[in-house]
Amino acid sequence: MKKLLFLPIRLVLMAIQNVCVALGQIWSNKVRSMLTTLGIIIGIASVSGVIGSLSGLKAKIITDFESFGLNNIYISPRQPDSGPLKHASPELIKFKPEEFEDLQAHCPSVKQMTRMSSFDAPVSRGERSIENATITCVDAAWIKIESRDVLQGRPFSLIDETQGRRVCLIDEKTRDKLNLDKECVGSLISIDNFNYRIVGLIEGAPDRAFANMGGGETFEVIIPFWSYYQEAKPWFSVIAASKTPELAADAQSEITFYLRRTRNQRPGDPDTFRVDTVGGELEQFDKIMGTITAVAGGIVGVSLLVGGIGIMNIMLVSVAERTREIGLRKAVGAKGSDILMQFLTESVVLCFVGGIAGIGLGYLITLAIRQIPNANLDQAYIPGWAIMMSLAFSAGVGIFFGVFPAFKAARLNPIEALRNE
Repeated sequence: MKKLLFLPIRLVLMAIQNVCVALGQIWSNKVRSMLTTLGIIIGIASVSGVIGSLSGLKAKIITDFESFGLNNIYISPRQPDSGPLKHASPELIKFKPEEFEDLQAHCPSVKQMTRMSSFDAPVSRGERSIENATITCVDAAWIKIESRDVLQGRPFSLIDETQGRRVCLIDEKTRDKLNLDKECVGSLISIDNFNYRIVGLIEGAPDRAFANMGGGETFEVIIPFWSYYQEAKPWFSVIAASKTPELAADAQSEITFYLRRTRNQRPGDPDTFRVDTVGGELEQFDKIMGTITAVAGGIVGVSLLVGGIGIMNIMLVSVAERTREIGLRKAVGAKGSDILMQFLTESVVLCFVGGIAGIGLGYLITLAIRQIPNANLDQAYIPGWAIMMSLAFSAGVGIFFGVFPAFKAARLNPIEALRNE
């Protein structure tokens, strides 16, 4: 009974003793140990750097997604891939403004919505001009949905919206580019040869990693939806906002049901529109990034196998060098399992030390990645799971590649081992 009670303590003491012996062997052969673990260090550092970079990119893009609003729902027309409308004309597929007049009344989870269309056009004021400003046509609710503050003047009024008056909102970059006064409300600008009066100055769009992938500056001019639609009848999309982020999925279902009924789609026919939520896109992106991280980490992790082969090689050398020591230990009563555990522990400790050094180097690489200008990786970091995985993998490499040398040491004949010179 006492033996059973003291067995865990004995195992712990034996493990500590083996670790101390392993550390002693590493310290007595510092240069050789460092060169041996170099493959492990480089492998772990590479994996940590790649995961840190991808984690930083993921964090940045998630922040950007959230800046759009987790309760936002994006609705756009879509040509179906099958069904009776597969080859329908674009005029039949595109949205009509009246289809959304009763949306909020029939979708209780929807707080507000705006129709939206955009195009590029020249904007000028006197001799100053912008060749391709981004003109966005929206309803009055757009300001609240996009959480854009009005710095001067006012947002669009109900009269502006319903009558399609030629008024506009501009951002500060557009104001400065056209050399307008700081207090620019009330000034006239020309948009595609039509005069519009500025009624408000809005804050600039949030800085998003993928908002302006084409490069260059973006100059924004916002006009009422009807002021453009009644002349051009363009394709447009819709942005709706649910009452809370938790109701986004409910709002998505309600909008889908409402539009199928409004657009007279029969049961079984594919939708002629898309209804996407930021949360849904975020989940999809998270899955994609998880796959990319696993693949990239796996490719870089091949170097760990090379490091493992180096560990096996040096452990075989260690067995050959310490043959007399092994024979002496067996002669005084050490069991084969004791020898096996000693050499296996040395292999694991060697890889574990390399793993810790690799994580440290990986952290330095991640800090360097953060400093790369215009890379949008200032949020790069090594997640806790990656550190634990690296250490566990290092130990696994030590066990896998240390088993054969350990078995070889354990099976040595003590008499022949003592005869070894």
